[in-house]
Amino acid sequence: LVGARVVIEVMSSMKRHGVAEDDLVKLHAAIDDVRLEGFAIHLPLDRTDGSDAVEEVFGWMERLRAARLPLHTMFVSHLKAHELSQLQQQFPQTKFRARIGTRMWLGDHEATEYRGAVLDVTRIAKGERYGYRQQKASDDGHLIVVAGGTSHGVGLEAPKALHGLMPRAKGVARAGLATVNRNLSPFVWAGKQRWFAEPPHMQVSILFLPNDVAPPAVGDELVAHLRHTTTQFDRVLDR
Repeated sequence: LVGARVVIEVMSSMKRHGVAEDDLVKLHAAIDDVRLEGFAIHLPLDRTDGSDAVEEVFGWMERLRAARLPLHTMFVSHLKAHELSQLQQQFPQTKFRARIGTRMWLGDHEATEYRGAVLDVTRIAKGERYGYRQQKASDDGHLIVVAGGTSHGVGLEAPKALHGLMPRAKGVARAGLATVNRNLSPFVWAGKQRWFAEPPHMQVSILFLPNDVAPPAVGDELVAHLRHTTTQFDRVLDR
């Protein structure tokens, strides 16, 4: 690393990785041969214990100053604009550089809309078998084949951290429905998210639409509620 540009991360309450307070004294010799661009602190997104992000950064700035380490630049993450302003006022000689990549690559959910085209519509009667697993239809209705399957991220979901009674209750309810092969799809038709008829295939999904709902036509597009982090697109249109 001799001559390399280096950013040194300190151990935050994330507890992921970083230099511990006890090791700060060892840095003096280590930074002599590198181009130190500054220190960095990676903060958590949620603070369920009521702790304060500004106080955490402030605490580390004081530790670095006490260790006589350079404070010309500090890379920070997951701070609001007013929190960043507070820190800048407290440490006017330090340049705070906010890492905003999460907001950039996840983006504003209102700015995009995901759609899958309807490829086929098939009428089905109660008790009639369908699909890979030859399940019986629970009622009269239609099978809707829509573009978008597991290769696009449909039906795939990263684990979520649940806080509060209501989100946990909803999670239990979803798990219970899944045990009887009732899984809600991300696709919306006639104002409601529709149920998967069976688990999504690699390229397409099959939805079940009850008989009292007019089905879409082939070529119609269904809006889908999908996570930015798990979705792959066949094409992107700028509208």
